[in-house]
Amino acid sequence: MPNHLIHESSPYLLQHAHNPVNWYPWGADALALAKQQDKPILVSIGYAACHWCHVMEKESFEDEAIAKLMNDYFINIKIDREERPDLDHVYMDAVQTISGSGGWPLNVFLTPNTLPFYGGTYFPPVKMANRLSWRDVLINIQQAWKDKRNEVEAQALQLLQHLEKSNTLAVPDKIMPKEADDFFDEYECEKIADVLLANADNTEGGFGNAPKFLQLFSLQFLQEHHLFFKNERALQHVTLSLQKMLQGGIYDQLGAGICRYSTDIKWLAPHFEKMLYDNALLLQICANAYLQTKEPFYKTAIEKTIFFLEREMKNPAGGYYAAIDADSEGKEGAFYVWDQSQIKNILGEDAELYSHFYDVTEKGNWEHTNILHISTPVKQFAEQNNLNENEFVKKLEDCNEKLLQVRNKRIRPATDDKILLAWNALLVISFCKCFAALQRSEDKERAIHLFTFLEKVFSNETFELKHNYKNGLASNTGFLDDYAYFIQAAISIAEITGDEKYFYKAKSYLEKAIKLFSDTNNTFFYFTPSHQKDIIFRKIELYDGVVPSSNSTMASNLLYLSIIFDIPQWKERVHGMLQQLFPVYKKYPGSFAIWATLYQRLTIGLVEIAVTGNNLIINDINQVYLPHKILQAGQDSTMPLLKGKLLDGDTYIYVCKNYACQLPVKTVEEMNKMLKFKSMH
Repeated sequence: MPNHLIHESSPYLLQHAHNPVNWYPWGADALALAKQQDKPILVSIGYAACHWCHVMEKESFEDEAIAKLMNDYFINIKIDREERPDLDHVYMDAVQTISGSGGWPLNVFLTPNTLPFYGGTYFPPVKMANRLSWRDVLINIQQAWKDKRNEVEAQALQLLQHLEKSNTLAVPDKIMPKEADDFFDEYECEKIADVLLANADNTEGGFGNAPKFLQLFSLQFLQEHHLFFKNERALQHVTLSLQKMLQGGIYDQLGAGICRYSTDIKWLAPHFEKMLYDNALLLQICANAYLQTKEPFYKTAIEKTIFFLEREMKNPAGGYYAAIDADSEGKEGAFYVWDQSQIKNILGEDAELYSHFYDVTEKGNWEHTNILHISTPVKQFAEQNNLNENEFVKKLEDCNEKLLQVRNKRIRPATDDKILLAWNALLVISFCKCFAALQRSEDKERAIHLFTFLEKVFSNETFELKHNYKNGLASNTGFLDDYAYFIQAAISIAEITGDEKYFYKAKSYLEKAIKLFSDTNNTFFYFTPSHQKDIIFRKIELYDGVVPSSNSTMASNLLYLSIIFDIPQWKERVHGMLQQLFPVYKKYPGSFAIWATLYQRLTIGLVEIAVTGNNLIINDINQVYLPHKILQAGQDSTMPLLKGKLLDGDTYIYVCKNYACQLPVKTVEEMNKMLKFKSMH
């Protein structure tokens, strides 16, 4: 018999709908039942593409005897962390405080009024390597609840107080506001770059040791640092990192798309799940790298990654799916790996050269099998082996196509087919950046089409947003990241189309977000809206992790729109955020890289560009790498940047600072000279 998850839309919850555990989704029914039966709550949090979540399900949640213990002693609740990131944030903080580490599956025990008192991540079915078995944990918790309930509840209250205090400590005390001239300092930007480069892996790219995450925001800071400070090492590290990632096993050499992280320092063996946000963010940095260097390598990476997203992650009705699982046939990576004998059978006489190029051996390069990866770039490999480069590239493409046809007949990993507003909004931004870089009209169409779909299904007439969408239904109140990325998506479309209606949309959603999410000091923003009641405290999320922090993105939005609409208090708010957080992103720029990037842009000074007349020239402007630009074209003479300018005559480009504009010019080359940048054309 299925449990209470059977009516859910989340693929992760549905995976557990036939467990013998009497799972409930998070909601009023389960929470009321815990109070009614006076039982502690077990909350288990994971996501559909999570390998260790599958392992624990198989070992423990499908076991009848263990399920009986869970059902007798607890009210059991399953949460998809991607549907409820707010609950995941709070209970992850609790488990990290209790155990010193976190991850998924996240298993946390709560009092009937939802206060956490114990938790951990994966527990094995039998005791191993100093880890208690899941059965022991269940029995111990039940015993403690029965015999020492007062102590347990007191501990839960203490933990809540600690979490609330830590949440405000994460935001340093308000420092005395400095004049902008004193606070924004080029020397500090160079120090931040030094901290990032000190942690750089100069051989394999990226930062630090295994497991290696992409850390694309640190690379973005270095990209911009090179532009502003001409620091060659910064750009070299970006180039090295992107090349190593895109040629590594972490990037699917046959079907394209990047995986979540690498388990080794050489980017060979990924954790095979593919997330929508990683691929969206990869597109953004490759588009910027192409603008900066004009290297065809990045153009190819963009085209392949978009083709992968269209082929494997797009819902025909609109929107893109959340993730593709790491496992198929019960084994991680089974879909992606090859034996040398399989390659010989498929490719015949081409197998030897192909195997040499992609490092395929008889004994295998990973767990007795082979992950395709490139250790010597194509050009170099062709030279070393006396091959014509173009002919060799063509041969590789033919061989890849043959292998792909065979791979497509394998059992595919599952797709998490819910559509999340925040991650799709990141993809809108990516399509805009790809259009700016490559000028392919289909990328602009993708951006507009996706934005229109998102607004239609996630928004209402009062500019309130929902969080996730499946089977024709949008559910869960929108969180700060949904608003932050969606506002940025609207700004990005305004930049590539010159259509000011997108600026007005961005402003409306920003005003709504300010109202719903502002903290008591009106500086930072809470992750959850003011009317949400099913959470033990409202968290302020500042950390730029695998996705940009919702607060740093809001700061970027406030800054941009403060100039478009001339609202000085929004810019002052950004200065307050940056000043308050300065000690943190100065010391730990790898974890707060978007904040550091924003600080660097304001230190250099934003460039305001107003375009009158024919909007088409914005395509040429967008092909110049100007990450610190505010760009407005259009016919609305009431908008501050366009005020007093001739709108229906010739095309002019005005370069301004604080609304004071230099004499207009007619070409991008002249604009570049004014900006002291070499022409990129």
